[in-house]
Amino acid sequence: MSKTNQKLSAVTRVTQALRYLDPETGAIIPPIQSSATYARDENYDIRKPYYYKRDGNETTSHAEAIIADLEEATDTLLFSSGMSAATAVIDHLEENAHVVVPRAMYHGVLHQFQAYAKKNRLRVSYYEAGNLVELSNSIQDDTLLVWVETPNNPDWAVTDISKAAEIAHAHGAKLLTDCTGTPPCATRALNFGADISMHSATKYLNGHSDVTAGALSVRDTGGYWEDIALTRKLQGTVLQSFDAFLLIRGMRTLFLRVERATENALRISNHFNEHPLIEEVLYPGLVGHTGHKIQKYQTGGLYGGMMSMIVKGTEKTAIDVTRFCNVFYPATSLGGVESLIEHRATVSGPDFPVHPNLLRLSIGIEDADDLINDLEQALERANS
Repeated sequence: MSKTNQKLSAVTRVTQALRYLDPETGAIIPPIQSSATYARDENYDIRKPYYYKRDGNETTSHAEAIIADLEEATDTLLFSSGMSAATAVIDHLEENAHVVVPRAMYHGVLHQFQAYAKKNRLRVSYYEAGNLVELSNSIQDDTLLVWVETPNNPDWAVTDISKAAEIAHAHGAKLLTDCTGTPPCATRALNFGADISMHSATKYLNGHSDVTAGALSVRDTGGYWEDIALTRKLQGTVLQSFDAFLLIRGMRTLFLRVERATENALRISNHFNEHPLIEEVLYPGLVGHTGHKIQKYQTGGLYGGMMSMIVKGTEKTAIDVTRFCNVFYPATSLGGVESLIEHRATVSGPDFPVHPNLLRLSIGIEDADDLINDLEQALERANS
């Protein structure tokens, strides 16, 4: 292959927003298409593919194309939040469908499943994240969907996507993977056999804490995918054009941000591993983590910046650590350039299965020494 025809790397493609270049002006930044409606042509036919913003727009389609390219997917749909993306998948399931989900996962989606089960809308079975035997035993003859979150929030347990896909497909079920903690610059779940790859694009894909968005990507665009797209249309949850513009802006630095977050998280996790004031550090990048080998394989060593610490002492001690931080923000979310810390039990609520002393950390791109020193002084103050 000649150098002029050589396929560009994913890093280059996403950095240049799929080599965007306006043919008339030469602009290299994709524009914001803000129109809510589109005029029909002289024959009163729809000017495909758009006729009303609830179905999409050029800016949102451009962002979808970038994610589809990253995921090596046939198609991607963007939603107004990660929760609306998850809801579209759940709502497309037939009445009384059986699904299998982790006992601990992102609490918003878990609450959604629990609410639907309480209303007899769905039948839900649970398994321990990362435990493939328990996952397999939870599947029934009529299971339609297996939900995997890897790494699992907030304990960062790792599930082997390929093996989970084999188990799901052997029973005729589809596998959805939520890999929000390791975006498609690190984990391309479809390549490991997942049917649907989901991301809260609010997090690493955007990376600047100024957008809420959700993404679903697939290779099979059959009837179920059309049904999910129709659900998005009827619920009015398409990602709006300005948010799509910000998402494109954020994705242009995706590889750099995740590489730096991983570098920082590795330093911080190794520093606090076996620390006298820390009971346990939970991070798949640690060699001693039970899912380390699988996660290294599934991410190519790009483990991301999500980690948790179980603080020694009382629950109040753990909460005090978040209060005493001066560099970490005591805020909910993850995947931004700034580092965040939260007491997960407070945020998730009393019914969520999480250690009362667990602190979830989203490691950003700041100076790692500043982050380490901040945690050290907060731990010292909380224990004084």
